[in-house]
Amino acid sequence: MKVYAVVGAGGFGREVIPLVNQAVGIISQDNPNIIFVDDNVQDDTINGYPVVNLESFLKMPGEKFFNITIANSRVRQTLSERLISEGVAPFSISAPNAVNISHNTIGEGAVFCAFTTVTANARVGKFFHANIYSYIAHDCIIGDFVTFAPNVQCNGSVVIEDHAYIGTGAMIRQGTPERPIVIGEGAIVGMGAVVTKSVAPYTTVFGNPAKPLRPATR
Repeated sequence: MKVYAVVGAGGFGREVIPLVNQAVGIISQDNPNIIFVDDNVQDDTINGYPVVNLESFLKMPGEKFFNITIANSRVRQTLSERLISEGVAPFSISAPNAVNISHNTIGEGAVFCAFTTVTANARVGKFFHANIYSYIAHDCIIGDFVTFAPNVQCNGSVVIEDHAYIGTGAMIRQGTPERPIVIGEGAIVGMGAVVTKSVAPYTTVFGNPAKPLRPATR
């Protein structure tokens, strides 16, 4: 028996789990057991899929695989490290109409939702989330545990470091090989922001052009 777990039964998990049937059909010719893993849900099933807690999943017999659909990137990292240490293997999820055009490197545990695109010669880290209608253009480097909300436009020669979050409808201007636009580790790009220059680590930017969020004054 092979068990494929979507860790996190929230909204994103419920959007993604229907894609797993196709994803694992490519990997396995067996009849896989597809489940949710979530410690915070009391229901036995959600949308027709069984729900178990983490410890129950780890005790299940057979080969086990996982993907994490939890928005918090630090939680994604903690859970992925725990599961891998327990011998559970990550797998990636990709919608039927997600496009991976040419010579891209994609890390383990990625999620590519409907109408997402990676064009050419991009490098994407592990446990990346690409929500609907987002794209990554040529020569981009995306770190680990990065999240794209819906309709993110990441143009060519952009570097996005680990744990960055790019909000819905944000656009990142194209850089150059010599001077890429860099979104620093843990940075947050707000909804609809237009990023025209690099963003420092752990900085939140918003607006057009995007500027750092300033604390409110009395």
